[in-house]
Amino acid sequence: QVQLVESGGGLVQAGGSLRLSCLTSGLTFTSYRMGWFRQAPGKERELVAAISGSGILTYYKDAVKGRFTISRDNARNTVVLQMNRLNVEDTALYYCAADRRSLPMGSVEYEYWGQGTQVTVSS
Repeated sequence: QVQLVESGGGLVQAGGSLRLSCLTSGLTFTSYRMGWFRQAPGKERELVAAISGSGILTYYKDAVKGRFTISRDNARNTVVLQMNRLNVEDTALYYCAADRRSLPMGSVEYEYWGQGTQVTVSS
């Protein structure tokens, strides 16, 4: 049974930082492209960042480039999203996702999803 469990969300002031983690189980972690998505109230879910199974390839949404960093620890089956210089527009429910298919890094097609962790940025 595949499980993805996010943690690290919370309330932070604008300009602050948060570190989201996603612990996975039940899958061969290095075979999976991992992504972080977010969905704000009234908006569609969007891909924020993705990383290939090897960790060599990454993708970032333009709005987070230079502020967010995605990384993975294949020994611990964990993917991390380090978020710096947060602003109110980053407020959303953040989801971790996993997919084994050989799709472009910017693909929004993912097979498995976590339950999400809330990130709220106050002004």
